[in-house]
Amino acid sequence: MKPMRPPSHPILTCEEARAFEANYFRGDEAAEWIAMQRAGRALAAAVLRDFQEIGGFPADGCVLVLAGKGHNGGDALIAAQAILEKFPAATADVEFVFGERVLRPLAMRAWREFQHSARDRVQGGSAAGLGRNLPERTGAPALPHYVLSLDGVFGFQFRPPLDERAVQALRRANAADVRLRAAVDLPSGLDEPDAFRADFTYATGIVKSPVLTCANAGRVRYLDLGFFEEERVDPNALDRVLTSSLLAPLAALRAPHSDKRTYGHVFILGGSRNYPGAVLMSTLAALRSGAGLVTAFVPESLVAAFASRAPEAMWIAWPETPAGGLALEGQHLLKERIDRTNALVIGPGLGRDAETLALAKDIVATSPVPLVIDADALQPEIVSAGKAPRVLTPHAGEFARIASATHENAVFVRKGPVTRIASSAGLRPAQKGRSETGVTYYSLAGGPVLARGGSGDLLAGLIGGLLAQTPSEPLLAASRGALWHGLAADALARAHGQTAVATTQLLDFLSPVLREL
Repeated sequence: MKPMRPPSHPILTCEEARAFEANYFRGDEAAEWIAMQRAGRALAAAVLRDFQEIGGFPADGCVLVLAGKGHNGGDALIAAQAILEKFPAATADVEFVFGERVLRPLAMRAWREFQHSARDRVQGGSAAGLGRNLPERTGAPALPHYVLSLDGVFGFQFRPPLDERAVQALRRANAADVRLRAAVDLPSGLDEPDAFRADFTYATGIVKSPVLTCANAGRVRYLDLGFFEEERVDPNALDRVLTSSLLAPLAALRAPHSDKRTYGHVFILGGSRNYPGAVLMSTLAALRSGAGLVTAFVPESLVAAFASRAPEAMWIAWPETPAGGLALEGQHLLKERIDRTNALVIGPGLGRDAETLALAKDIVATSPVPLVIDADALQPEIVSAGKAPRVLTPHAGEFARIASATHENAVFVRKGPVTRIASSAGLRPAQKGRSETGVTYYSLAGGPVLARGGSGDLLAGLIGGLLAQTPSEPLLAASRGALWHGLAADALARAHGQTAVATTQLLDFLSPVLREL
């Protein structure tokens, strides 16, 4: 049976996106206006949602809109209009970087509707005419204060270098006191020296590939406008963005006559005296994954404490090495139970004890079930051992360590600000005729709230629990786990901010993410 492709949409180059839109709209201005309205409204909703991470949009806030000539400027104007409609005390300043007279018809229409809607709460013109919200200062020239800056100067039509008018406008915008900076589609100027520096970039309708490598893009959000409800580009596009429909099966009703065996049994093996918490966090995540049964094999000195923390799991006491790691002599504990499991997670908190790593290599080499290999188990000689399918979950440093190791049944989850999921083939340069296994999937969810110890341990346990439910679909389990983990992190940050939170709080947002679907 052919593996299921995770629900996703293609990521296009700017040239591909231009051709797609030309074919999609075919010069129909009415259809383009509808799409612009949808993009602007979706942009406003996404910005206000992301504002929750810093306490929400202030009711009397002032918005700066940087508008270019075309559709990006129109999207930004419509978004600002939607925000002012929601907040009657809010105001907006609009800077037309190239002047108001050169606005293209739909951008001009957006501007006129904004003026009509907001009346005396919006003003537009050159930079010299703006600044209703200038604070009173002495000495240095005053800079305006805005709660939000919306960059709609250039879209994917941008060609370097920036001209002087754009340079001056973007310099002012970057120097202004702004709580949140948002770019439409791509930050204007991309990686040019004076480019717009975004906190978030909102890819409207299509994710354009430059946004994934642009240092000024900040966090990337994909706003699905329905362009790909019917596949209109190469269905085997090698780069794809994961969509929330990937999680829909987890949000659906379960079979009424199911039992715990219906949803898989995951084994987790890890922990050491020096790193006791990691395997506990992986186990807690597996318990939230929907798996029917979870068994954890941990050093015997940890079992009592862990069992009291998570009594839902079955805890197996494993003999310890003198350094507090898992000893080779305990291998029979796993072998005599291995026919009861559907997936095995190995590595969280494992440590670097030589005996323990030898044990890990032997377990991976002989495993009859698919594996998730994480943390200290991500060693070249371990990840390349055996024949069972496996999901590898390295961060950048761990990936560098195992990049030369090969395995035909490996799926990589490369953790980072944008997480990439691919088979071994998907991490190599694109080649003509490459098969489905060469596709790379991108999860855009998550953010700095994940930049703390333990977030990877939660991800490993989550993927392991999902793999136990779909053991023949490691790519699906890996993609689903990465997206679910990231969306829960976003929800955590919106509820509690990015700073004063604990890693395990993420677990409490796995369920709300599914219920929102």
